[in-house]
Amino acid sequence: MKSRWIIPAILVLFAVVPSINAMDLGKVPKTVQLSDKKGGRVDGTPWSSTEIKGKVYTLMYVDPDAKNMNIPTEKALKAQNFPKDLYGSIAVINMEATWKPNIIINKILKGKQKDYPDTIYVRDMDYYIAKAWDLKKNGSYAILCFDPEGKLIFLKDGKLAPSDTQKLIGIIKKALEPKPEEAAPAEETDAAPIEKDGIN
Repeated sequence: MKSRWIIPAILVLFAVVPSINAMDLGKVPKTVQLSDKKGGRVDGTPWSSTEIKGKVYTLMYVDPDAKNMNIPTEKALKAQNFPKDLYGSIAVINMEATWKPNIIINKILKGKQKDYPDTIYVRDMDYYIAKAWDLKKNGSYAILCFDPEGKLIFLKDGKLAPSDTQKLIGIIKKALEPKPEEAAPAEETDAAPIEKDGIN
């Protein structure tokens, strides 16, 4: 008789255990490389997540059918006018998530890359980033931010509230602050101090 409660109990256990996201704040995420049939940049060249370094980067992982979900955040980030030599943006299009033909999306992306050359546009043909980084596969618009070392410093998978947007902007500003330079160590000398004769 007791055995009939085992399966329901197991299901309840898994239901209450929180899911562990593959993306941990403060860490560099699992490397993802997109090329050939897997995707890549809109000009056909490969793209790798190892390129996310050297600047503060905001990465948008977008289902084309949810492209309007975070327009307020896009506008808020653009209004900040962050220095281009220190800040960059990457838009990864989740090609498998939409019913729209790839040929149409590719044409749109090439136009966007031409209009916004400072943004890197990337195609993910089969949820490769979503699977590696545990992001939603369909109907979502995730925004991630990385520091110059490639470590994750912000992640929201879905619609950002105004407070989320302000938090993201604050995190970016902090990441852009120059790190305090360490004081140079005092030079040591073996020379004995020179004593000056007093003047009578």
